[in-house]
Amino acid sequence: MEILFVSHKYPPSVGGMEKQSFELINTAALYLKVHTLVYDNREPLLAFFFQLNRRILAKINDNPGIKLIHFNDGLIASLASFHKGYSHLKRVATLHGLDIVFPFRYFQRKIIPRFNTFDQLIAVSQATAAAAQLRGIDPSKIIVIPNGVDPIQHSTANNESACESKPYFITLGRPVKRKGFSWLMKHVIPAIQGDFKLLMVGPFDHEPTWKERLLQLIPKKINHLITLFLGFPTDQGEIRKLLKVYPEKIEHLGKVPFEQLQSLLTNAQAFLMPNIEVPGDMEGFGLVCLEASTAGTIVVAAELEGITSAVTHNCNGLLLASKNQNAWIEQLQAILANPVHYKSLSLQFKQNTLKQYSWDIMARSYCQSFADLVTAADQ
Repeated sequence: MEILFVSHKYPPSVGGMEKQSFELINTAALYLKVHTLVYDNREPLLAFFFQLNRRILAKINDNPGIKLIHFNDGLIASLASFHKGYSHLKRVATLHGLDIVFPFRYFQRKIIPRFNTFDQLIAVSQATAAAAQLRGIDPSKIIVIPNGVDPIQHSTANNESACESKPYFITLGRPVKRKGFSWLMKHVIPAIQGDFKLLMVGPFDHEPTWKERLLQLIPKKINHLITLFLGFPTDQGEIRKLLKVYPEKIEHLGKVPFEQLQSLLTNAQAFLMPNIEVPGDMEGFGLVCLEASTAGTIVVAAELEGITSAVTHNCNGLLLASKNQNAWIEQLQAILANPVHYKSLSLQFKQNTLKQYSWDIMARSYCQSFADLVTAADQ
């Protein structure tokens, strides 16, 4: 069976969706004959979108064996829903989270209903599937296939210079509101007793940028839409303030090399993902929790949205109620007080993660769903 994969989220760009798209396409190629149309940054993105319909038709004409087209997120699927000339082929799209909850009225009222024209929609989590159904997507067209994860080899590298030999917790990700970083810094970390640090890793500007200053001049509603669409670091300003208040407790390392990140994750007391609810935004899956778990770090995460499809409480991580200050303080205090117990537990959780999640498991699930769809159509 021949499949055409279409994606505008692909390396050399870096991110969770880019990683998922890359692994899906390249692993699926082990089981199916794969064709691709992916954005490679060699032209403006708008040019890629504008010429996509024509390029799909050309690809189909050159490869008449193609039976199904897969679009790797809701944005490109939205555009493809207006395409002409290949309605005879099966069409499938993956939904990640924000691409279904984005709070633009026209998108919610006019575009999301068009997702029902696809033959199948693959949600990366139960939370994303529920959000799609809530917005009128036919439940019979939705299936859930979780993302995979790369196994991270146990690192014994010395990272004392980064954490001053103190026990430390670690966070990882872009400083956007839904990640809950400033909430954690303000309400949890100062209340925990002991000699420890919170190390934060990810893109971060230690000084305000011109883009931040410009966005402050824009009305709040428009600002909210723009920052959500661009994935803008909406929590960055508050994080800067809190770093100055708690310099001995909290340090932001910014981006670090992959080898250093491996070491930081492996040697941390726990990886923290304290997400909070933000209207119009959501955590579609929680891939970073799996990455931390495979490094042998115990994951402590908010029981919220797509995180619950990545982390099962007391199986491959610990889930706590979002914004429950007392629960978070108590759990992190317990981890500091019982490091041997929680390290042993984290290694058990790592094995559970590796058994349940991999890119190969994800890709085979996709391939099976494609085969079922095409076979049913041929009967």
